Amino acid sequence: MHRLPALLAAPLLALGALGAAAVPSDSDLRVVRLDPDPVAPGGVTTVHAFVANGGPQTTGSPFTVVVELPPGFAPEGPYFPSSCTAAGRTVSCVFPAGLPPLRSATALVPVRADAQLPHGLRTVGQLRVVSTDDRVPANDRTAFALTVS
Repeated sequence: MHRLPALLAAPLLALGALGAAAVPSDSDLRVVRLDPDPVAPGGVTTVHAFVANGGPQTTGSPFTVVVELPPGFAPEGPYFPSSCTAAGRTVSCVFPAGLPPLRSATALVPVRADAQLPHGLRTVGQLRVVSTDDRVPANDRTAFALTVS
């Protein structure tokens, strides 16, 4: 049986450690309801997709904030952060690992109301956060109201 010299074995062990998946942190990401400003038919308002880390640890993995718009509303970039992408009426924004406890992250998603929507309409969209770090799924989703004025 051949043995690798110690100088060769150490780099191979280190390389194996790089391929291992990160261990999820003990953090609690939660979405906070913030209703956008009312919007005129054909006008634009901004959804503030606000996510807070209740801790106790800093997030160890990236997380995704998802904004789901109701019929009659369409996302209209540019978005913040630049990692946001739109597919139909859904916008997904990826944030990197490293959100400290008791801190927040916000995605800004401009939305255009259809010009044919009636004044006084109040409809509901959904905001959620997706993360392997999150340990309390009960607070990962909330509704927000879009009002046509």
